[in-house]
Amino acid sequence: MKTELLKKYARLLVKTGVNIQKNQTLVILAPIETAYFVRIVSEIAYKEGAKDVQIFWKDEESTKIKYLHAPEEAFEEFPSWQKEFYLSYSKKGAAFLHIYAENPEIFKDVNPERIAKYSKVRNTELKEYTERTMNNEHAWCVSSIPTVGWAKKVYPNLSEEEAVEKLWDAILKTVRVDKEDPVSEWEEHKNRLKNIMEFLNNNRFKYLHYKNELGTDLIIELPEKHIWAGGAEFTKDGVAFIANMPTEEVFTLPKKDGVNGKVVSSRPLNYNGNLIENFSLTFKDGRIIDFTAEKGYENLKQLIETDEGSHYLGEVALVPYDSPISNLKTIFYNTLFDENASCHLAIGKAYSPCIKGGEKMTKEELEKEGANDSLVHEDFMVGTRDLEIIGTTFDGKEIPIFKKGNFAF
Repeated sequence: MKTELLKKYARLLVKTGVNIQKNQTLVILAPIETAYFVRIVSEIAYKEGAKDVQIFWKDEESTKIKYLHAPEEAFEEFPSWQKEFYLSYSKKGAAFLHIYAENPEIFKDVNPERIAKYSKVRNTELKEYTERTMNNEHAWCVSSIPTVGWAKKVYPNLSEEEAVEKLWDAILKTVRVDKEDPVSEWEEHKNRLKNIMEFLNNNRFKYLHYKNELGTDLIIELPEKHIWAGGAEFTKDGVAFIANMPTEEVFTLPKKDGVNGKVVSSRPLNYNGNLIENFSLTFKDGRIIDFTAEKGYENLKQLIETDEGSHYLGEVALVPYDSPISNLKTIFYNTLFDENASCHLAIGKAYSPCIKGGEKMTKEELEKEGANDSLVHEDFMVGTRDLEIIGTTFDGKEIPIFKKGNFAF
């Protein structure tokens, strides 16, 4: 990959993604395989005024060794220094850049109960940090670059070098780095998403009814004070940032006890290094009362049984079937990309900014407004070429929102 393009992408993440401010610290969370790119990001961040760049490296292979060979008690505690690392920088106003590039099946030979146990311990210890992130207490951006394991899963018939190169091309296209002026392109894109949000917010929908030929027949009730969001988000200090890059979605939250019917997944879900494929969830009064999966059933079970809140939904997101990522006709086995190629829902915690005034509400106040709380927030894809969504407003008017997989307005 040409150095000029890597620098162009890195600058986009620094300037538009986290929107680094003068004398601000940038925290980068990244796989060790991506070190060459992280160094480019670091240099650009300093040149754009960052006071410091702190890097937290991750290594899936080492984690796999631990899962396979460590004693059981190793998964019952989380290092206090890691909790302090995340929280301290968040409270100091740092910006967080996540390089998300997992091998989709790295942990397929690991006992899912071990993964679930440690995931719950980790999520419990990092709950305050997660809440600060989802409440936009600091700027954050999730992005990706290719790794060999991931690229070979997406393009199994290519050599490692060819697969990585092709995945690079796809990523740069989806984040508009293939354009002459990516920053300007993103400004136009944010405006397009803003127009969609305005339509949805102005109509004040109470119910969304999803149907398609896969078997989805789901009614989702929305809280009275819900807000549709997407594109640019803002920290409590008013700094704009892009939480996901790429992003094609507009999203809100469902009313916790207002989901009824059945939804069928349209793409595989990469969860904790394992794939969950061809699964369905059945809801009654918001709660998952039944589920199936052709592959990864135990992993899906562990996700749903994380806590009480993981039996409910926390996000409703709309993405047209005719969108840049979807039009690549590629399954990425990476939620950041697959969720932005498809309408999706999320099991678990809701985003408090999707309730009017939610950023200032207590946990109890959010619950009263219909927001779900959980240790997890896991997106899964439900959009298809034939997806139909009918919205019913609070005054009883029915309006088509999606027709044949795309926005109907």
